[in-house]
Amino acid sequence: MAGGAITPASLIGFITEIVEIPVNSGVFRKDCADLARRVGLLTHLIEEIRDSSPPAPEESDASSSLSSRECDWWSDLVVGLQAAKRLLSSATSFQARESSDGAAKRISFQFQCVTWKLEKALGNLPYDRYDISDEVREQVELARSQLRRAMQRYGSLNSKKFSSALSEPMVKDASSNTKSKVTEKLDSIPETVYSNIPLSDVKKFESPPPGKSSSVSLAFFLSKDADDERLEKAVTKNTDDSKKSDNLTIPEDFLCPISLELMKDPAIVSTGQTYERSYIQRWIDCGNLRCPKTQQKLENFTLTPNFVLRSLISQWCTKHNIEQPGGYMNGRTKNCDGSFRDLSGDMSAIRALVRKLATRSIEDRRSAVSELRSLSKRSTDNRILIAEAGAIPILVNLLTSDDTETQENAVTCILNLSIYEHNKELIMLAGAVTSIVQVLRAGTMEARENAAATLFSLSLADENKIIIGASGAILALVNLLETGSTRGKKDAATALFNLCIYQGNKGRAVRAGIVKPLVKMLTDSSHRMTEEALTILSVLASNQDAKVAILRANVIPPLIECLQKDQPRNRENAAAILLSLCKRDTEKLISIGRLGAVVPLMELSRDGTERAKRKANSLLELLRKSSQKLASL
Repeated sequence: MAGGAITPASLIGFITEIVEIPVNSGVFRKDCADLARRVGLLTHLIEEIRDSSPPAPEESDASSSLSSRECDWWSDLVVGLQAAKRLLSSATSFQARESSDGAAKRISFQFQCVTWKLEKALGNLPYDRYDISDEVREQVELARSQLRRAMQRYGSLNSKKFSSALSEPMVKDASSNTKSKVTEKLDSIPETVYSNIPLSDVKKFESPPPGKSSSVSLAFFLSKDADDERLEKAVTKNTDDSKKSDNLTIPEDFLCPISLELMKDPAIVSTGQTYERSYIQRWIDCGNLRCPKTQQKLENFTLTPNFVLRSLISQWCTKHNIEQPGGYMNGRTKNCDGSFRDLSGDMSAIRALVRKLATRSIEDRRSAVSELRSLSKRSTDNRILIAEAGAIPILVNLLTSDDTETQENAVTCILNLSIYEHNKELIMLAGAVTSIVQVLRAGTMEARENAAATLFSLSLADENKIIIGASGAILALVNLLETGSTRGKKDAATALFNLCIYQGNKGRAVRAGIVKPLVKMLTDSSHRMTEEALTILSVLASNQDAKVAILRANVIPPLIECLQKDQPRNRENAAAILLSLCKRDTEKLISIGRLGAVVPLMELSRDGTERAKRKANSLLELLRKSSQKLASL
């Protein structure tokens, strides 16, 4: 089922297939039955979307003025339903034969991901775009409330202990009956291949996976939001390519044991097992201390790149003509229309500059990196050529240069190169994050500013949010947010906002002390960074630790002030933060009522954006109930 071909009519058929999956057996039969039932509730919604006059997002012309939110909800729903079908096929066949708490946790983890994706999609549904009846709206809200409760249940990723023997391997594909022959190749590789890899190489990158089955990769919804461009590429992938990969049986060793997806950055844990890096990192971030597959205790949390397996996957993709990310080939780059441009002459000059980067002469290096910085700023073609010439690993080494001018130019050049999506992968693969964080901590102010901007650019890839967050970057960014120049503070705020979209980074940011500088910005009389502070606080407020820290900082009065007289965007975020802080606290609700929140909330409920109206109305309803409760005492 290719993402580019999914219309409401075809999605109805897909939902029917999900509902008809037998779920009356297996350890997870209740979870499977619940998920299938919730998916079934969406049938009438899709039918009404099909029958309404506006086209579904995929059917709209490319020049349509649809907002990204209106497109994203449909893409999220499609990806979530595809993942739900795959998960149900696996979970219904799961049987516990021995103590298999780890295997059960793995499936619970997948239920958590699918549940979150579906709830997120329904939460962004633009009712005003479609002619949705009140009855169907009630069904959708029922499904959402059930999904939210399920998320809370799966949230801890704990499952019951089972008394039977070793769990059966999870079914990768219902039609797969071919045993992989890759294991013997991997077993023949000496362990020293992995043990000599430097820890600085333990990084992640972002690019479309080497190949996919019919479903879009589950990695898109391991963090809050996928960036729009990548999501659009994934969901609108060519139908023929998807059908081609559908007919292939992916070797089992190429699939991540957690996600059941083809790995693009396989990483080895201390037990010797290999997983997709972003999934195993999230597994660890959730507090799991054992290997998901073997249940051995992890001696350390180092993730070492499995270059051998990555090479085998790449060879397999090439052999089966599955598209892989790329840019420059045989002296040419590909245009959007499929034609090619000859860049061999430019490449010769760039290769000469890259050779100068590696010379012993400080002046030659300084001159070469300065020229490359200038070239990398000018065009996408230059960014492709500089990367193809092998400059990225050398530039990463120059980030630790004692020469401040060289360091500044190197980090700025990497920033420019990261604008091209495929280069993000190469930068992460070169182990750049550790060195970028070092520049962020101890470089000149210009170098620190550009280091923060580079981390923001790299973090646009969801997998990179996880890796960057685990690198120590958040503490350095918070320090820049407190002590940097105006531009440095803005760069840090932008990077921190994007990193905190991933749930696991919110706690890191709170522990790094992010709340204090944000509150200071909120109360600063110059109001230079009020918008940035409110935007980040609105993302953090859903985290319990952040909520405690925000309330301890006595932030409610300045939020009420923003609500009363600030810009529309700031008023919206202030309402969102207040709702998160007060919705289960009657005392706080009474407090904001006394501080004058009611009138500006009523204005916002009339004149604000859809999100602002929703938040304001929710707060007003809570205030009304708290007043009634107080009056009854």
